[in-house]
Amino acid sequence: MTPYEQFKKECVEEIDIQGADAELKKASQDWMDLVNRKKYSYHFEWLGRPIIQYPQDIVAMQELLWEIKPDLIIETGIAHGGSLIFYASMLELLVQCGEIEHGEVVGVDIEIRPHNRQAIEAHPMSKRISMLEGSSIDASIVAQIKAKAVGKKRVLVTLDSNHTHDHVYNELLSYADLVTVGSYCVVFDTVIEDMPDDMFGNRPWGKGNNPKTAVELFLKNRNDFEIDDRVTNKLLVSVAPKGFLRRTR
Repeated sequence: MTPYEQFKKECVEEIDIQGADAELKKASQDWMDLVNRKKYSYHFEWLGRPIIQYPQDIVAMQELLWEIKPDLIIETGIAHGGSLIFYASMLELLVQCGEIEHGEVVGVDIEIRPHNRQAIEAHPMSKRISMLEGSSIDASIVAQIKAKAVGKKRVLVTLDSNHTHDHVYNELLSYADLVTVGSYCVVFDTVIEDMPDDMFGNRPWGKGNNPKTAVELFLKNRNDFEIDDRVTNKLLVSVAPKGFLRRTR
């Protein structure tokens, strides 16, 4: 065993212990409940664009992208475009390092506001980005994304648009089959199920109606995906508990 392999082995053991610590996990959730009321995730940028993600999840995605080396990333939900820029920059690094030959990020949103589209298209990483405007579960949008996946070696999907149960479940039905074996479908904001009832105001989602409930239903009907708890056991702070779904076959 190399020193690096020994180090990784120790990390795995420590992460398992950390993930089993109920007091530590509760403290992490309590902290998230407090900072979410301050719009904590809105205050970070990636290469000049608001990313609206927790830094911990950004790091986790970086690790997955290096491990998987996808040549296509599909993201539902664009907002200001920070996540698109992040994924594109990671693919650019993978190309420059010789890990992949090419890479593309496809983003879809029900509404891409003109000022956001302009900023994304003006960014140096736009060369690896394409955007589609429309519902991520509309048949024509799904067909266009499936066409982009043809011939790709490794595909990773992230779902971060409308957070209602029905919408996310239909996204899973639409895009899960595009995920290649060993890659992930990452379902963001499953944490909604774990937060207080009054956290989301007039939003159409909440306890019992959110991405986590959609994941639970999806996994009841599929045996080719599994929840990778080690990701969130390592992070402790994540908007995607039970949301890192790894395709096993």
